[in-house]
Amino acid sequence: MMRMILVSVAALTLLGACSNGEKTARYLIDPPLSGERVPDRLGTAELKDVSLPEYASGDEVSWQTGDGAVRSNTKELWADNPQRAFTQTLARTISDLSGATVIAEPWPLAEPPRRRLEVRVEKALAQADGVYRLSGRYFVADDVAGGANQARSFDISVPLATDAGPGAIARAQSQAIAQLARQIAVLGGPGRSVRTSSPPMPRMDDIFSQPLPPLEDS
Repeated sequence: MMRMILVSVAALTLLGACSNGEKTARYLIDPPLSGERVPDRLGTAELKDVSLPEYASGDEVSWQTGDGAVRSNTKELWADNPQRAFTQTLARTISDLSGATVIAEPWPLAEPPRRRLEVRVEKALAQADGVYRLSGRYFVADDVAGGANQARSFDISVPLATDAGPGAIARAQSQAIAQLARQIAVLGGPGRSVRTSSPPMPRMDDIFSQPLPPLEDS
């Protein structure tokens, strides 16, 4: 009987330790405010959910160790879903920088956006060499005849603090997102611009929303 009581007490103690929220650290993505302003090159744009590598889309903060492996700790977590946080933060930062109306999907306004923005991240990692690397490509689609479509790449490096802990990684990622936001806002980076050669096909809801012509006299 005494043994069963001791086992129960031990199990409850272990459960309490595992559920202790104070032992789990959560980190925010929060780019610094620079106060810089750039011209509005986007107008209204819907930002698709940012595509992240699998290691960067999980709840745990990841980093690369000297052996090249990407590791993480179950006690060091992002405060929000990484894809959602990255997407929302990028949209807000572009808007704050340029005055453009960039909103993460789904588009909430009655007037549709002029452009669609898509970001595909290929690397988002605190590397073993002491640098946070954010690289990939972004695309701006403009369906209006004569509109400029952009296909450009980005490769951003932010030095990590000496401690290189999860807090330093979160700060470096926030700075990298701020730099990416500026690059997108000015449509910068290696790549090309392609003009839309023909007007878009009308949507079904636009067709049926038009008034019917008057009936001719019989």
